[in-house]
Amino acid sequence: MRIIDTRLITQTVEQLCIAANCNLAVDLRKAYVTAKETEKSELGQEILETIIENADTAKREQIAICQDTGMAVVFVEIGQQVVIEGGSLTRAINDGVRLGYNRGFLRKSVVNDPIERINTRDNAPAVIHYDIVSGDKLKIVVAPKGFGSENMGGLKMLKPSDGIDGVIDFVVSTVKAGGQNACPPLVIGVGVGGTMEKCAYLAKKALLRPIGEPSPLPFWKETEEKLLKLINELGIGPAGLGGSTTAVSVNIETFPTHIAGLPVAVNVGCHVTRHSEAEL
Repeated sequence: MRIIDTRLITQTVEQLCIAANCNLAVDLRKAYVTAKETEKSELGQEILETIIENADTAKREQIAICQDTGMAVVFVEIGQQVVIEGGSLTRAINDGVRLGYNRGFLRKSVVNDPIERINTRDNAPAVIHYDIVSGDKLKIVVAPKGFGSENMGGLKMLKPSDGIDGVIDFVVSTVKAGGQNACPPLVIGVGVGGTMEKCAYLAKKALLRPIGEPSPLPFWKETEEKLLKLINELGIGPAGLGGSTTAVSVNIETFPTHIAGLPVAVNVGCHVTRHSEAEL
């Protein structure tokens, strides 16, 4: 048994909120450097260079990479041998979000009710996903999600007879409909299987996978490659101004499903697709 105090959790979430919003992931920066060399549009090359420069400045000055610092989405893996002391784990996480967004001078974008829309003024509460795992560790991933990209996602309950062609058509059409609104270049998270809410969760979690790390399943690895090619052939390009780099990665996560269903969800990650993690 291992005891972890909620004060440490709050402090960690606070730091992760700032880090995720100010530091572009190393793998994503490398992807843009590579894309700049292969981008066919001169304007696209310039935009990619600007994205890299903007990210480097944000990291150096510790200021937000993008003005939309997102709604905090937190993935928590709790070891079965961990005991949380000092209060509620959920409250500790939300306290960390409040502190991080205030100390980091990050924009507060959360409203208290979807219709009344009164700003909570501290960017809490976060959307928190808990997963119980073996061991005595607590892993926390903070993935702030801006809604320029979030609004461009989609979910569809396909028929089993639609098969892989139906999945591919839905993913490509979703990206095409979003166009420049999702702030490309993009990372495309896809969830296939489970139930309606499970495939949406998988699509969001797929955005956390490192760029260049394909699905371990050969069939889905090939599907990721095919989708990336089809999406880049759309010509949306960096910032939506045309080019051959509309997305730098397509990540697919799957789960068993019912004989009567084929749920598919697409979660679009913008050019900063933020996340930062820590293990306690």
